[in-house]
Amino acid sequence: MQTAPPEAPPALEPPPESEPGPTPVQRRPETRRLTDPLRREGFFALLGAGLGGVSLTLLLTHWIAPFNGNIGFVLISFGFFVLLYGIVVALEEDAPTVRDRIVGLVVRSIAVLVFGVMAFVIVFPWFNGRTSLFHANFYTQDLRLAGPLAPIGVGGLLHALVGTLEQITITLAITVPLGITCALFMNEIPGRLANLVRAVAAAATALPSIVAGLFIFALAILQFGLPKSGLAAGLALSVMTLPIIIRASDVVLRLVPAGLKEASYALGAGRWRTALLVTLPTARSGLATAVILGAARGIGETSPVLLTAGYSQYLNADPLSGPQTSLPLATFKLVTSGQPNYIARGYGAAALLMSLVLILFLAARAVGGRGPGQLSARQRRARALASARIAGRFAPADHVPDALAPDPSDPGAFDRDAFNPGEYDEPDTTEHDA
Repeated sequence: MQTAPPEAPPALEPPPESEPGPTPVQRRPETRRLTDPLRREGFFALLGAGLGGVSLTLLLTHWIAPFNGNIGFVLISFGFFVLLYGIVVALEEDAPTVRDRIVGLVVRSIAVLVFGVMAFVIVFPWFNGRTSLFHANFYTQDLRLAGPLAPIGVGGLLHALVGTLEQITITLAITVPLGITCALFMNEIPGRLANLVRAVAAAATALPSIVAGLFIFALAILQFGLPKSGLAAGLALSVMTLPIIIRASDVVLRLVPAGLKEASYALGAGRWRTALLVTLPTARSGLATAVILGAARGIGETSPVLLTAGYSQYLNADPLSGPQTSLPLATFKLVTSGQPNYIARGYGAAALLMSLVLILFLAARAVGGRGPGQLSARQRRARALASARIAGRFAPADHVPDALAPDPSDPGAFDRDAFNPGEYDEPDTTEHDA
């Protein structure tokens, strides 16, 4: 019997040719654009553009359109400086780099201008009042013996310094508790009343100082018979300072993370306990800044003090009666007197006022400078001792180290020997099968 030969396997067909895909685009490596103009090329570009701007301004103001004016000369020179700098940069860089360089130049120029103005405001009173600031009598005497023609070595501003300190103390004693409490109320109890208080406080921040002085003068002095004194001036300054502290404290308290409050509520703390132990400590540094903003606004006012406390060249340390002078009011009176020695004392008073504001700022930073959770060395030691005492209470009786042993004088420490857990075990009432 013949067998059929095995069939040959079918020939494999060649796979169809795949269509060629798109050729990948060869990308050039990205070059980082350097926008810092303080490199070597940038420095020479700035120098050349500055010299060119000044030269073009001189040519324009002296030959083409002559005019006088230092401010106009500076503005025109700066305009030419920016234009020439953009042209020089455009010779080697692309358009985005040119825009970045020009914007950076303008921003840095504005920063230098603002810093220069601040430095001028600070240095100008110190420079003009240097003749009076280096005399000891300036800090230890008043002006009762110093006439318009008296030398700098006679008389001082002790009366104005004492008046300023007493008035700002009265102001802060009134406004700090009220302002922070009002801000807490607006954040912890939101509603229509809180929105109304917030709107009134925002509107009162723009209250003119003369209106605050007239209000206290008409209400406290004319209606209630309060004499012109440092107390009346403190009340007038409080009217101006309170809205600022309320608004600034309100903004700071809104920044407290909600998770901290929720954790406090979850642990069983009430609303006001959470506000006192969580919200206020967390916002401590911001609240100190709010107090400084209010104090700086009130300490530099002149018209409310003039209306409510008057002006005097004598020392009056009693804030309840008699006229009392402040440093801003003394500065105004002395600078406008027209006498060189009085003008020098006035600039010295302005420098002394800035020093007082700086001291208040440093004190506020010392009080509220640490952030949330940052403890001092004394606070860390107290926390470690409290933790050891608590751990000693809950440790087993035979494994309590001496360092963690509860203090017998501590009323919270219990007597482990007198406590027998077996005495308080409930009897087993479970029914068992027979």
